[in-house]
Amino acid sequence: MTATRPDGGLLRAAVLGVVALGLVLPIVAGLWQTARAGAGVMPAIGATAASLEPLRALVALPGFGTALWLTLVTGLTATALSLLLAVATCAALHGRLPARAAGRMLTPYLAAPHAAMAIGLAFLLAPSGWIARALAPLVGWDRPPMIATVNDPAGVALILGLMVKEVPFLLLVILSALSQLPVRQHLAAGRSLGYGRGIVWIKVIMPQVWPLIRLPVMVVLAYSLSVVDMALILGPSNPPTLSVLLLRLFQSPEIGLLLPASAGALVQALLVVAAFGLLWGLERAGRALGRWWVRRGGRGLSAEPGLWAATAVSAVLFAAGALAMLSLLVWSLAWRWPWPAIAPESWSLRAWSSPGGGWAGALGNTLILAAATTAISLTLAIAWLEGEDRARRGRAGWAEALIYLPLLVPQIGFLFGLNVLFLRMGLSGGYLAVIWAQALFVFPYVMIALSDPWRARDPRLDRAAAALGAGPWRRLFTVKLPVLLTPILTAVAIGIAVSVAQYLPTLFMGAGRIATLTTEAVTLSSASDRRVTGVYATLQAALPFAAYAAAFLIPALVWRNRRGLVA
Repeated sequence: MTATRPDGGLLRAAVLGVVALGLVLPIVAGLWQTARAGAGVMPAIGATAASLEPLRALVALPGFGTALWLTLVTGLTATALSLLLAVATCAALHGRLPARAAGRMLTPYLAAPHAAMAIGLAFLLAPSGWIARALAPLVGWDRPPMIATVNDPAGVALILGLMVKEVPFLLLVILSALSQLPVRQHLAAGRSLGYGRGIVWIKVIMPQVWPLIRLPVMVVLAYSLSVVDMALILGPSNPPTLSVLLLRLFQSPEIGLLLPASAGALVQALLVVAAFGLLWGLERAGRALGRWWVRRGGRGLSAEPGLWAATAVSAVLFAAGALAMLSLLVWSLAWRWPWPAIAPESWSLRAWSSPGGGWAGALGNTLILAAATTAISLTLAIAWLEGEDRARRGRAGWAEALIYLPLLVPQIGFLFGLNVLFLRMGLSGGYLAVIWAQALFVFPYVMIALSDPWRARDPRLDRAAAALGAGPWRRLFTVKLPVLLTPILTAVAIGIAVSVAQYLPTLFMGAGRIATLTTEAVTLSSASDRRVTGVYATLQAALPFAAYAAAFLIPALVWRNRRGLVA
């Protein structure tokens, strides 16, 4: 057995300490502070006796019950439908579409920030949007129909918006999991026994895939139940979902509403925990039912029609997402666009012509925050993985939990409490507070994106460099990092995309003083001028697209003279 290197153990311990103190401790402290406020312990406003009064005040608020119901309906429905469509689409297209091509096709949808996608869908689905304009000549509408297609009371638009973002994410997760399984052999064996493609997927492949995608599905579930920016743009308005209701309470000038808002943040967190419990129960029930079904035998009915129907629905969602992104650019350049014309009659750059009065400052802040949070997160991720290499240890289960923790806890559940702590430390309202808060969510995605390629690299390269006398630091900078240039740049692009999309951390920790493209776009989404909104949303979507484009182009340029030299 190879001994553990002392410097590797020290590096690993140092990184774990930074992650624990800088990422995990703030979340725990924020939850604790929110819990104290939710229980009535809020010395800052004179309430010190813990009680259930904040919870009673929350329940007594008009629309609370409806907000709770809407949160459950939209969150659970969007997650369940997204998972169903992603699994069925993978089952129908796996082996028929190259994995690399599928990954490139999914990249634009993953890069688009949630708020930008929601604004584009609002432009698309609105009574005066593209869909209504295309239908107007067919049904004889001489004016936009009086139909609540956006901010509808049932939350259908919000469910659709969540699915447009979640189906591509789950598709990519499932494709990554399938790369670890002998799918072709399973399909061939099942088909030789008379089972259809869909039945093989249900009985053989998915039971092996599920443990590999359980955590990402939980991330999707937690996000769907606590989303704020998309709910503000697409969701019901009065009463809204629970997360939006809590945001209104936190931002209310009436300071007495902070206690019921904190109690609501705890309710939001408990709601996510209950949803995880429901998922666990369904998994156990599905396992028992699946074993009974497999032991019962029988070839079952053909699932092919269902697979292709789900694939068609996924294609519609992809088309809606693409049109939504295109609508942002079109509206930012449109000038005169009468009903029911499909395209504007006249175009103008007027909405883009005054950067100094608006979007330039927001763009600068967004770039500063994205660069800082991504650099910090990438440095931590590389140090973590290098420490594992030097200590010759793999990732433990508790380390996996540390990485996923910020993605499983509802943001509104701890950001208010964390903001209170930052206020006491004198940090709130500045760049440092926002960078710190954004890094809580950027680091997990950067770590997840980089860890698998890091562990999959050829270890013979390291051994060859060591045999030639290269020390650990020289091997890191001259062997590992150059070989992993593409995964590193991809992780950087993901980090930038996640940073640009952050709404609540920027809003809470920035105390309204740091305007970014996301905070401004969400605010403008309820305004009457779609042109200005289109400018901010277009810039917000363009930054991640530019980062992903650079992640593809830079390695191609760097290694252009070595193409074909490595098998």
